Amino acid sequence: MHARLTSLARLTFGDLASRIYLALVAAAALFVAVDTLFVHHEDASMAGIWLFLLTAPTIFALMALGSLFGEGVVESAAFLYPALVVAALVQAWALGLFVRLLRGGPQAARPHGA
Repeated sequence: MHARLTSLARLTFGDLASRIYLALVAAAALFVAVDTLFVHHEDASMAGIWLFLLTAPTIFALMALGSLFGEGVVESAAFLYPALVVAALVQAWALGLFVRLLRGGPQAARPHGA
């Protein structure tokens, strides 16, 4: 079990591509939070669209699953915020898996000097 969690964490957070992706999502979330809290808009802000674009298509699949429980569920912050986090983590994992596949499978453990 521990080896599976380690492998999952390594795929999600272990390579540069996944970390850059997660940093972009975090930067977009910070931008949305600052825009929402500190910037006055006459009309609705479109800042939140960046989070949906960065987590697409996974967020849309999660929203489709959530809509099975009703439209009110999907529109609630209690569903949407965790769904965005899960979507970002799933996509970081998929990106890590893709990078590993491009490199030719799991990397063998190498000494630091090699």
